[in-house]
Amino acid sequence: MSTDATPSRTEPDLPEGDYSWHRLIGVDDLGDNRAMSVTVGHETLCVTRCAGADGTPDFGAMDNACPHQGGPLGEGSIESGWLRCPWHGYDFSPKNGQPPPPFNDGPQAYRTEVRDDGIYVALPTEMTRPRTVSDLMVETMINWGVTHVFGMVGHSNLGFADAIRAATERGELTYIGIRHEGAAAFAASAYGKLTGNLAACFAIAGPGSTNLLTGLYDAQVDRAPVLALSGQVPSKVRGRGAFQDVDLSAGFAAVARYSAIVQAGSDHAELMNLACKTALVERDVAHLVLPDDVQTLPATDSVVAGGPTGRVGSRAVEPDPAVLSKAVDILGNAERPLIVVGHGARDGIDDVIAFAESIDAPVATTFKAKGMISDTHLLACGVLGRSGTPIASWFMNESDLIVAFGVSFSNHTGISDYKPILQVDFDPMSLGRFHPVTVPMLADVGAAARALTGGCSTARHSPRPQLQQDVAQRWRIWREEKASRRSDDRGEGLNAATVFDALSQLVPADALMPVDVGNHAYSFGRYFEATGQRVLMSGYLGSIGFALPAAMGCWAASRNSGELEGRPVVSVSGDGGFGQYAMELTTLAKYNMNITHVLLNNFELGKISKEQRAAEFDVWQTSLHNPNFAEFANLCGVHGIRVSEPSELSDAVSEALSHDGPALVEIISDPLLV
Repeated sequence: MSTDATPSRTEPDLPEGDYSWHRLIGVDDLGDNRAMSVTVGHETLCVTRCAGADGTPDFGAMDNACPHQGGPLGEGSIESGWLRCPWHGYDFSPKNGQPPPPFNDGPQAYRTEVRDDGIYVALPTEMTRPRTVSDLMVETMINWGVTHVFGMVGHSNLGFADAIRAATERGELTYIGIRHEGAAAFAASAYGKLTGNLAACFAIAGPGSTNLLTGLYDAQVDRAPVLALSGQVPSKVRGRGAFQDVDLSAGFAAVARYSAIVQAGSDHAELMNLACKTALVERDVAHLVLPDDVQTLPATDSVVAGGPTGRVGSRAVEPDPAVLSKAVDILGNAERPLIVVGHGARDGIDDVIAFAESIDAPVATTFKAKGMISDTHLLACGVLGRSGTPIASWFMNESDLIVAFGVSFSNHTGISDYKPILQVDFDPMSLGRFHPVTVPMLADVGAAARALTGGCSTARHSPRPQLQQDVAQRWRIWREEKASRRSDDRGEGLNAATVFDALSQLVPADALMPVDVGNHAYSFGRYFEATGQRVLMSGYLGSIGFALPAAMGCWAASRNSGELEGRPVVSVSGDGGFGQYAMELTTLAKYNMNITHVLLNNFELGKISKEQRAAEFDVWQTSLHNPNFAEFANLCGVHGIRVSEPSELSDAVSEALSHDGPALVEIISDPLLV
């Protein structure tokens, strides 16, 4: 806007009511005909300096946001005596914000005063922060047990972010700012898998929220409760092609069991109630879209936050007596039963182990359930399937009955579908999911295992001590084989058997262990002997890059009171997966997360190379150009150690585990000796 008018030099009035003077800048901090942004408390002002008629400097102060599009006036220029908005060229008086006639839509201006020590401004006394719709919703999600939010603050979620900030200052929430929203979703997914409780991931409109999707799909397919919170463009421009205007309801429709747009007239606490309840009860993803303008709407103190009281009940299901009787009969006729436990059996694993001990039945796990029974247990066979041990596969071949608790029958697990199967699951859709089973039992895993123990005892089923002896014999054979493999050396890095033997000996039994996707994961399943560690992975999605963000979720869970409190976190990945979220090392450093990350670096996507060879393709585009990751970690503020010789391994891992804070052990590994 160009004008020949002369800008008004009238002093703004002093604020009505209570006000106080605040120092803005020094007298010489700003040159003539310049503007700058200055923050005072929660107020950002545009401060201007022009040459007065007598040559003395003339200062002004006004709201920094242009009243039309919100342009930052402090970034504007002063031309021909007018302050020009940098966004759309509208002019204002640098002294009092008045536009040229006939307009009257200027920013609020404030009285300034030149003193010996600087330029001062008279501002109204700051009002107490009002309670908003966002506060109400944050209070509600806290009542549902949310203690951690992983996310990134941005322009379309600032109102909700401020409510999270207020809750963190009250000590009711912990917020962890990540470097990529995908890491936030993976961290929340890992938290849900580990605890069965909710964590939230938080992002802006458009690309911030779409970046959440991979981690949310991981939560969905692995049945982990997660609350996803998306900022959104203002309601009046949504659906009209505004900047970062993406139809998030459509984008999240396939991944979220529940998704709603929070609107001005919504029952805001109830929307959060429904989101949290759906996520927890359905063990799935719930999603709320928060338009920018709705986030800061007032919520009076009389509006009560929601919560779980009276909204959820026990979901424990006892087995049907007729089905139980049939199950006891089939167990009585079996000579070599094999128990297979999946991740769905986690809450009832103690009862399952007690049942196995009562009938002397060996126990194998799916890869997702690795560690749910210690490999030192007399009946433990390790992992069954592609990531498993020859012990478990031998017992699968020799078995005449499979008792499956909380198992999804993934093709990676390799349960023989031609054998008699007694399947226990709380989800009716999981029973006989891919093929008929002999006895499908709908029940809570713990309740079913207790009932089977009692039923077999009443029926006087005989124990099978020979099976314990067979388990011990198969372990002896496998451990001799592993020892032999540790001597393999092509001069191109450490072999996997050596790496995971060292970790088996050094990682604390109570560690939380997220594992990534790739050859190292298969090797972990085979070689690492679990003694009580809780293992997490991107199970059915199989997403590369899972481990490091998941470690952040595990660390958060370990800081809550309960059985996970204080447990160490040791994550494992290859270089391919690590590279996807490597910058999250700075997040570990920022929050001083006591995480040890073990990185097997073979300078390639080794699993893909292996698959190309198996399919008789040329190995192509799987090599990786990597830095020295240990040095990179040190630059990020993480204690980095590099291992290139087997003799260095134990000391390096021990050093990392004992380090007070985040640490990374980079192990140069052989891509073929897996």
